[in-house]
Amino acid sequence: MDIRPALHAYLDWPAHHNPTRAAAAAVVEALAGAAVELARIIAAGSLAGIGGESGGTNPDGDRQKYVDLVADRLMRDALRTAPVAAVLSEEAELPETLDADAPLCVAIDPLDGSANLENNISVGTIFSIRPRGYDIISTFFEPGTAQCAAGCFIYGPQTVLVLAFDQCVDAFTLDPRTNQFVLTARDLQIPPDTAEFAINSSNRRHWSGAVRGYIDDCLAGVNGERGHDFNMRWIGSLVAEAYRILVRGGVFLYPADARPGYREGRLRLLYEAHPIALIMEWAGGAASSGRARILELSARTPHQRVPLIMGSARAVRDVDAAHQTVEPLFESSDAPLFARRGLFR
Repeated sequence: MDIRPALHAYLDWPAHHNPTRAAAAAVVEALAGAAVELARIIAAGSLAGIGGESGGTNPDGDRQKYVDLVADRLMRDALRTAPVAAVLSEEAELPETLDADAPLCVAIDPLDGSANLENNISVGTIFSIRPRGYDIISTFFEPGTAQCAAGCFIYGPQTVLVLAFDQCVDAFTLDPRTNQFVLTARDLQIPPDTAEFAINSSNRRHWSGAVRGYIDDCLAGVNGERGHDFNMRWIGSLVAEAYRILVRGGVFLYPADARPGYREGRLRLLYEAHPIALIMEWAGGAASSGRARILELSARTPHQRVPLIMGSARAVRDVDAAHQTVEPLFESSDAPLFARRGLFR
């Protein structure tokens, strides 16, 4: 008989053996409770009465929707019931102290990709959990390797929790009959050799030579350096892209580019790239900025942006190798003389 444990039972056993795991388990359970309510609201769509923009902006200048504020409130309220010293949310300028004596700090994007809701595309909540340091605020500026757990809730055809916990990545599906997350996939491992890439090709003219060179090789198919015909995917929702890679493999690129505001990347390091990178690595894949391992990067500001390349370890390594051969980062010539495979290769 196939017994699928609920999230609480799954988290209960390791919690008995380590205080940090016990605290992290409590945080995950609190967030899961909030995610059940948020999933209900999202499923109701315009019937929930939270459509449209709030008229405000988040600290990074993005327009806020009412659903962003609802998600932020739900997640904050949940974390107040958990052993959390401070929470850094995309929707707030600075971290908020909850219980200074608590052992953990949480960075969270309460509703990543909310602009996709009007198109009925999967969106999600992304969270990063790390042990509190001696100074609460400085905890958020430690490298991503300091994380003890991370995950994302994906609100789509099914509501799914992808959880990186205890060195393993597992998936849980929300059972709408019981409002419980139930384990549905154990020890997810990214397929290593899938010939797929995901990137917004409309921005090609802004890419660095390294990114253009890598994608051009993919498009060359069996005649290119990769030796395979590639499929291209692009959903435009980070959690949906991450889940697709966990299931299908391939590589996702959201690189830095030459546009104003994009030269240091576009995704946020602390509550997008760090937790997604932990998921990728614990599932046997990799995550890079193109020049550095994401988990080794430390934030300088709460909402620092970063490029993100994630997926199978081999594909990410190939993108990194392309960045090592092209300088400067944003050379703009497509001329064969100076291209990566030209006369001066």
